[in-house]
Amino acid sequence: MALYALDDVAPTIHPEAFVHPDATVIGDVTLGAEASVWPRAVLRGDYGPIEIGARTSIQDGSVIHATRELPTFIGSDAVVGHLVHIECCVVEDHALVGSGSIVLHRCRVGNGAIIAAAALVPNDTEVPPRAMALGVPATIRPERADQELIARTVANYVDNGRRYRSELRRID
Repeated sequence: MALYALDDVAPTIHPEAFVHPDATVIGDVTLGAEASVWPRAVLRGDYGPIEIGARTSIQDGSVIHATRELPTFIGSDAVVGHLVHIECCVVEDHALVGSGSIVLHRCRVGNGAIIAAAALVPNDTEVPPRAMALGVPATIRPERADQELIARTVANYVDNGRRYRSELRRID
């Protein structure tokens, strides 16, 4: 895995977390137990801290960043889909951020909320707990997000992270 210290700050990776060898984790980044970071994901804590909770997956090609003024926090049991951009915001526990989404500065994605695939959540948006955000720019729909879908996806990525920690091997 590509882990980099910057100045005197190195990532803090829980021993039960999985970081794919083709992912990049730089600087002030903390990964919780059984969190997973998949190929080509970049977590760049060069300006400010990034914290990823337990059992949260950061899927292929996603970019997570922060600034000096605005850290990025992603809670536990959350799902960040493929090719997502998250910067300077809070994604609470049990949330799902769909593939290709963008979540920007000072946003708060509530507990159990879903950001639909390809949605743009602009600066200062609050997505209430268990709500859904869809579209460009995202509109908030109060209907209840599918908590079973989120729980199944979290469990799948925890299992896959365990499998990869024990079974992944390079063959070239």
